[in-house]
Amino acid sequence: MSETVSIEQMLREKGVYVGTTVGTSMEPLLRTRRDVVVIEKPAGRLKKYDVPLYRRGEDYVLHRIVKVLPDSYVILGDNCRNREYGITDDDIIGVLTAFYRKGKYCTVTDWRCRAYVCFIRALRPLRLAYWALRSLAARIYHRLVI
Repeated sequence: MSETVSIEQMLREKGVYVGTTVGTSMEPLLRTRRDVVVIEKPAGRLKKYDVPLYRRGEDYVLHRIVKVLPDSYVILGDNCRNREYGITDDDIIGVLTAFYRKGKYCTVTDWRCRAYVCFIRALRPLRLAYWALRSLAARIYHRLVI
């Protein structure tokens, strides 16, 4: 009978966890059930734009740090609208160090990954405007139909 090992246990014992992600909050960087992530134990305080793994209830969450506060972090998924506040170092289980896409290995320090971060952060205001317009159009459509 095989025993399921938690991500926390794997990080404690091996220092690294390798597996796929589920969810769309970090798209287009990480695609659900397709890309393989490499998570390692954090070595001290994290920096802006690091991607920590933490727990929210029973779920694991992998989102980007957008602001470092003295005692916590402000975190936001690349494909999310709402920021999360109050995530502390005690909440963080690991940090994304690399990922595999179509079998190719890419570290988060690679110039392409760093360029992606700059690009996705610069596009945030346009994406927020797009989401707002789409929501407004849907509300108008539903009022006209009903």
